[in-house]
Amino acid sequence: MTSQISSGPLSGLKVIEFTDEIAPWAGKLLAEMGADVIRIEPIEGSKTRWYEPFLGDIPNPEQSLFFWHYNLRKRSVALDIQSEEGKTLFKRLVAQADILVEDQPPGKMADLGIGYANLSSENLSLIHAAVTPFGQSGPRASEPATDLTLLAGSGPAWSCGYDDHELPPIRGGGGQGYHTASHWAVISILTAVIARDQIGRGQFIDVNASAASNVSTEGASYTWLVAQETVQRQTGRHAGVRPSSPTQVQAADGRWINSGVPARQGKDFQNTYDWLEDEGLLDQFPEAPLLQIGGQREGFLNLGAISSGEDEEGAAIFAAGRAAMVLLIKSLPAYEYFTKAQERGFQCGIIYSPEEVMQDPHFVDRGFPLDIEHPELGRSFTYPGVPYKFLGSPCEIKMRPPFLGEHTRDVMIDLQYSTDEIQMWIDSGYVLST
Repeated sequence: MTSQISSGPLSGLKVIEFTDEIAPWAGKLLAEMGADVIRIEPIEGSKTRWYEPFLGDIPNPEQSLFFWHYNLRKRSVALDIQSEEGKTLFKRLVAQADILVEDQPPGKMADLGIGYANLSSENLSLIHAAVTPFGQSGPRASEPATDLTLLAGSGPAWSCGYDDHELPPIRGGGGQGYHTASHWAVISILTAVIARDQIGRGQFIDVNASAASNVSTEGASYTWLVAQETVQRQTGRHAGVRPSSPTQVQAADGRWINSGVPARQGKDFQNTYDWLEDEGLLDQFPEAPLLQIGGQREGFLNLGAISSGEDEEGAAIFAAGRAAMVLLIKSLPAYEYFTKAQERGFQCGIIYSPEEVMQDPHFVDRGFPLDIEHPELGRSFTYPGVPYKFLGSPCEIKMRPPFLGEHTRDVMIDLQYSTDEIQMWIDSGYVLST
């Protein structure tokens, strides 16, 4: 029985996912783009099946909302990886796969006899991505870590928080440390797929989660390493050595807006002037002539020259652009400001709770909230859908998260195991099929 997955830019690629907690997001991203992702679980199931919250707050390994979120559109094979039979099945799966994603401790795969050296000898085109807290080697390779310690130790937590430094740093929610590592894994995997098409071979990818989070600090780490200066946390905007102007503004309806990227080039300033005129706000904005002067400038403002004091006129124009956005936000309801800003090419966003995101007309129109049927429960549930749209190869997520071992039998049939062999393996406890 073959996979039901057939749409998306990665349709036709088979992925074996052998993850615990760090990298299931990588498998999810690949599945959302159409890859056939087969999740390998122990006989007793992944520990993440027991992560809260549960449907109805009743602990049930098949109703963990955490597990549901990370495993939509995947298939599940449950096997005893410690047994020779389990290793044999794992190797046969990988031998026919394009990609292996795993987040096992450094050395564990090799100790089990299923490391890259073993697997690639049977599948030269295999792309093997290993995601660990600190990489496969080095003095910290065996050091334990959590999403919290990764974000704290690699820098992002220092940069996240509020202008009031009496308040402590804030860890980004939603598993951002693990997600960042998974994103780098996916970027590397897709690059390796392109390379494989050119050279005919796969490769091993060593993803260091700590390093991945560290490079996400943008200039913070380099500011310390090069200039020996420390950036400071700022509410809703980039951390910086020196304070920048606040960017969160309360709209006319009481909601808050991240005003986003203000005008930076000539057409943007003229656009801002025209917007003020359309809203009848020019009389309330004495700096309007500066926007017209900015509109006559060619190219982008030199922010370096502005911050150093070399371009005083540019600084005044830039400040006028920011002040104009503040006036517009205060004068309009949040969603009206958002849509009009988008129409004029300005980046901004309304500050939403997760529930409000799913109800936003912009996201609804794009099909982001996705209803998935759960026949076993006689109802559907709303999931976050694919976060991007591919016009040439659209993705459709139609598979609910898998039960433990739900696809073991089907996958073994695909590998040409006989019915008797499969039943013997099930009876012997080497695999689990539900």
